[in-house]
Amino acid sequence: MKKLLLAAGFAAVSFAAQADAVDTLKNFVREVKSGQANFTQTVTSPDGAKKKTSSGSFEFLRPNRFRFAYVKPFEQLIVADGQKVWIYDADLEQVSTRRFSQALGATPAAILAGGSLEKDFDLAALPARDGLEWAEATPKATDGAFQSVRIGFLGRDLAAVEITDSFGQRSLLQFQQFIPNAPVSPESFKFTVPAGADVIEQ
Repeated sequence: MKKLLLAAGFAAVSFAAQADAVDTLKNFVREVKSGQANFTQTVTSPDGAKKKTSSGSFEFLRPNRFRFAYVKPFEQLIVADGQKVWIYDADLEQVSTRRFSQALGATPAAILAGGSLEKDFDLAALPARDGLEWAEATPKATDGAFQSVRIGFLGRDLAAVEITDSFGQRSLLQFQQFIPNAPVSPESFKFTVPAGADVIEQ
């Protein structure tokens, strides 16, 4: 009987922790208006055989502004200024751009930048893993470029985002030194096309 009670108690605590992860995600979207962090991104092929790692810095400012600055192994910049999303590849000296509404929609970036969370995604709690509490957001639209995104929190702080695309490729973003509601300047999200770069409108 005692074992049954202990098991039931553990299950209740586990369920509460998982439910809290969804609440933490909702609170994050509602209360954290800006943020900055360093990140490491690991992309794993669908069969798990190949991995690519990159790193850089990240910041966002609601509504609809974010900046990913990749430093290693290649320099790349992704900036959303609220109207457009710009992607600059330094090696190719090429800039591609598309309207924000077309580029984001129900995408992982929309969760961080201030999309309509419960309108665009089905939310579910996942078991704790790697010391983090996890929530899963699955897009309600079935024709998107990804299957699901999992958001990991350490306490109330954003710690990781794991994306599985429509081909089964997995991208894990791990954030270090995340500062919620950081004093981020709007100027950080103004993109100027570098001299000599080709621009491709999508």
